[in-house]
Amino acid sequence: MSNIAENRRARFEYHLEEHHEAGIVLQGWEIKAVRAGQVQLSDGYVVIRDGELYLIGCRINALGSASTHVQPEADRTKKLLMHKAEIKRLVGKVEQRGFTLVPLNLHYKGGRVKVEIALAKGKAEHDKRHTEKKRDWEREKGRLMRHKVSSKPKA
Repeated sequence: MSNIAENRRARFEYHLEEHHEAGIVLQGWEIKAVRAGQVQLSDGYVVIRDGELYLIGCRINALGSASTHVQPEADRTKKLLMHKAEIKRLVGKVEQRGFTLVPLNLHYKGGRVKVEIALAKGKAEHDKRHTEKKRDWEREKGRLMRHKVSSKPKA
């Protein structure tokens, strides 16, 4: 499983509960652009319409060599493919418990492009500050350990 694009902001903005994998319906020019790495997921989110999942805000920039007879639309709404029973379960959780669905990453699996989505709850401001403090401490701890190792006298 090789990553194409990752939504790192989602891990900072939300508490992630359950992870799911879904197929994604793409056009030919979009596949070419995805293979070239022209994907941005950070503003993406998943909506439920008529019992189906759609990915909105995932930007795929067309290549200059894209087909001439197609008008590429970078912010096109893309349909996600999952089993109906899974979708119903997700719909229940989103509607009743106040969860939202966010895309985490795009990756290849068996030659096909898949999207990993997660049931998520928004973090409060103090949770985000806690996450930042924890990240800063880990970074500082790593610096201290490297400095300590490099300053040992050689025997």
